[in-house]
Amino acid sequence: MKLLALETSTEACSAALYLDGEVAERYQLAPQQHNKLILPMLESLLVEAGLSLRQMDALAFGRGPGSFTGVRIAAGIVQGLAFGADLPVAPVSTLAAMAMDVFAETDSHLAFPCIDARIGEVYWGIYRRGEGGLAELVGVESVGGAGEVEFPAEASGFGIGSGWSAYADPLRGRLGEAKVHGILADRFPRASWVAHLGVEVFRQGGCVAAEDAQPVYLRDKVAKKKGGGY
Repeated sequence: MKLLALETSTEACSAALYLDGEVAERYQLAPQQHNKLILPMLESLLVEAGLSLRQMDALAFGRGPGSFTGVRIAAGIVQGLAFGADLPVAPVSTLAAMAMDVFAETDSHLAFPCIDARIGEVYWGIYRRGEGGLAELVGVESVGGAGEVEFPAEASGFGIGSGWSAYADPLRGRLGEAKVHGILADRFPRASWVAHLGVEVFRQGGCVAAEDAQPVYLRDKVAKKKGGGY
């Protein structure tokens, strides 16, 4: 299985190449430089592996939620690449990719990824450790005030992401101090996890055609607000 992945939904920009279980990645924390960085990152991975885009089985991208500008960049680029190489696309949640960091670094069975959505709100979701250690969504992904996040009464696990950095107190208050086992703060979704999850999407027949590789914003009004991107 050969899959190329990209992720630009937050301040971090990354690309990854999945080759039969092995993953190579390019990652850089570079706000407002994603347009300049992402294509060279993807190209360098292919050159290093001695492969062409047309030799891929599929592409994957972080479909959001996240910065309106960043999510739009990822969707636009993956559509162009997929059209040109006639490849299917695996859309992957950025929150799911963050949850994978929790499952890789801890023994927690629940992850609470949370991205600072600006204007006092957060993008958030609850993920459990599924089969093969892959992140599985519990309920739905949402956007709203940090003091309005809804956790199941029995939930306990690890928080991750910029939302926890910005709004740790209200989030802890909603979940309960004793149920927060730890926080992986200032973490961003990575293309390496988008690649792993994208492979699973491909295996389950969840890929889409290029024109259907659409971003997920959760809050469309972000596009209308000044400074919606990073």
